Amino acid sequence: MTSTSTTTKPREQAGSHIGEPQPRPWIYVVLGLGLVLVVTPFIWMLLGSFKTNGELRSNPPTWWPQAPTIDNYRELFTRLDFAQFFTNSFVVAVVVTVGNMVFCSMLGYAFAKIDFWGRTWLFRLVLATLMIPGMVLLVPLFVLVSNLGMVNTYFGLILPFLAGPFGVFLMRQFMQGIPDELIDAARVDGAGELRIFATVVLPLCKPALATLAILTFLGSWNNFLWPLVVASTEDMYTLPVALALYSVGQNSTNYGLLLAGSCVVLIPVLVVFLTMQRHFVQGLATTGLKS
Repeated sequence: MTSTSTTTKPREQAGSHIGEPQPRPWIYVVLGLGLVLVVTPFIWMLLGSFKTNGELRSNPPTWWPQAPTIDNYRELFTRLDFAQFFTNSFVVAVVVTVGNMVFCSMLGYAFAKIDFWGRTWLFRLVLATLMIPGMVLLVPLFVLVSNLGMVNTYFGLILPFLAGPFGVFLMRQFMQGIPDELIDAARVDGAGELRIFATVVLPLCKPALATLAILTFLGSWNNFLWPLVVASTEDMYTLPVALALYSVGQNSTNYGLLLAGSCVVLIPVLVVFLTMQRHFVQGLATTGLKS
């Protein structure tokens, strides 16, 4: 009996690993190559910001700066009204992000948990707007903003983007995964829809809200065309617009200034992403599991 039990144990232990996924080295090789392809332009941008304009135009190009300098960053903060441009970009990006988190979550809750006539067709109409190119809406939006007297104001930069169809879709898909029993129990206790939304639904939507916040902040912070059209004076320029106008001249482009500005513009995006990274990954992994 003793010999039988001792011989079967190794077989059971060996068989217990049959269903486990086996490591595939080629996957790590492919992912590593993809990481190199993605990171290389950012490394080139960072190293290029410490080069002189002559070295940036040299052929063949150099990878490491031959004579590192911070003149590009010094010119960035002295030649440009950097504080004003940064403030404009920050105010617009933050307000647009908060607005999308509030209004898109409200609309998502209505489409996911409130039964009203025409809900399905109205949601399909929202999804249909995703297929409309942004360039098509540029002229009507500008005419509307101009008629409202909001050209060259924060309101003109912010109001057209306070809610978007993608955010509504994202929040609706995530909220459909919230059990209806929680909402029904709150309704039985006498809670109104606004209280249910604020105290029951929103605390459960942190992953989706983080995902929406990162994507919205990134899009608003890097937005170039709309601020270029709406802002008519320098005091309303956002940072991307100011960098483009000051670094590109009539005869040549100041690549050093452009690279230095791009590095500075990237910092707030990295801070927001690193702060909400855990919720962002969780939101992407769970959104849309229930239709």
